[in-house]
Amino acid sequence: MARFKSCQIIIFSNQHLNRQKSYFLTIKKSPYEVQQINLQRLDKAWKRWLIPDKTGKRGGRPRFKKSGKLRSFCFSRVNHPKAVIKFDGKQIITRRFGAIRVIVHRPIPDRFVIKTATITKKADGYYISFSLEDKSVPSLIPTDNIKNSVGIDVGLKEFLTTNTGETVSVPNFYRKAQSNLARKQSKAARKEIGSNNWKKAQNRIARLHQHIARQREDFHYKTAHKLVKEYDLIAVEDLNIKGLAKNTKLSKSIYDVAWGAFIEKLNAVAVKRGVHVSRGEWPFARTPSQYITCIVVIVVKKYLKLYQSELILVLSVKRF
Repeated sequence: MARFKSCQIIIFSNQHLNRQKSYFLTIKKSPYEVQQINLQRLDKAWKRWLIPDKTGKRGGRPRFKKSGKLRSFCFSRVNHPKAVIKFDGKQIITRRFGAIRVIVHRPIPDRFVIKTATITKKADGYYISFSLEDKSVPSLIPTDNIKNSVGIDVGLKEFLTTNTGETVSVPNFYRKAQSNLARKQSKAARKEIGSNNWKKAQNRIARLHQHIARQREDFHYKTAHKLVKEYDLIAVEDLNIKGLAKNTKLSKSIYDVAWGAFIEKLNAVAVKRGVHVSRGEWPFARTPSQYITCIVVIVVKKYLKLYQSELILVLSVKRF
C-alpha cells in the first residue's frame, strides 16, 4: 500500500502543481519549468528505490532535503520565445533578475543549439552550464585504417603503463593536500556550528576540495588527449573499481587516482576524434589469435615486467 501511495503522489503532483502555489509562497516565486524538472528528479529517485534494475539492485531511499541543500536547478528551454532564461553570448537574461553578465568559458560553436541550462552553486560562486545539440556525429576511423594501437594498464605505483613500457606517474593530489585539509578541518571544528565564522571555515574546506578535484580533472584530460593524439585504437582493462576499493588499505589511493573518471573522459575525447576505445573486449577480433592478443592487452599488468619484450612484439601490430 505504501508503494502505491508513493507512486500516486508523484503522478498527481505534476497535475496539481498550480494548485500548490496557493499553499506555498516559495513555489509561486520559482519558474514552472524548474518545478517540473524537480518533480522529474523526485520521480526518478523514488522509482530507483521502489523498482529494481535488471540486476535486481535498488537505490537508496530518497531523503528529505531542505531548500538550502538544493545546489542546482535546471531550465528545460533556452532562447525560446516562452523561455524563462536566454543567453546572447555575453550575458544571461532572466525574467525575474534581468540581465546578468557572465564570464564565458568558451564560445558556443557554430551549428550547435542550446537545449537546456543548469545553474549550480559551488564553493567559489555560481556556474551555468548549457547542454548543446549537434546533429553531425563524428565517424570512427575504419578498422582497415587503424595504424597505431596501444594497450594501457592503470595502477597505483604508476597511474598508467602502456604496452611499450611508457609510464605516467601518479600525481597524488589528495595525498599532498591532506595536511592542509586537516589543518582547515581542525579550525572549523573549533567554531560554533551555524555561526558566520563556521560557515567561512566550511567554505575554505569546500574550496580546497574543489581545487583538488579540478587538478585531477585537468590531469585526466591532458593524459587522455595525449593518448588520443598518438593512437587510433586504445585498449583498456575493465576494472571492478568498487570491489577493489573495499580494500581499506588501498581505498584512499584508489579514489585519489580516479580510474573510472579517467576512462570516461578518455571515451569522451576519443569519440570527438573518431578513435576506438575498447574496454575489456576486442570489438574487431575475428580469429582465435586475435582474441589471444586482446587477452594479452588486458592482463598486461601481471606480465609486463616478466615478458615486456614479447608484449612489445605482440601489441605493436598495426592491424588486428
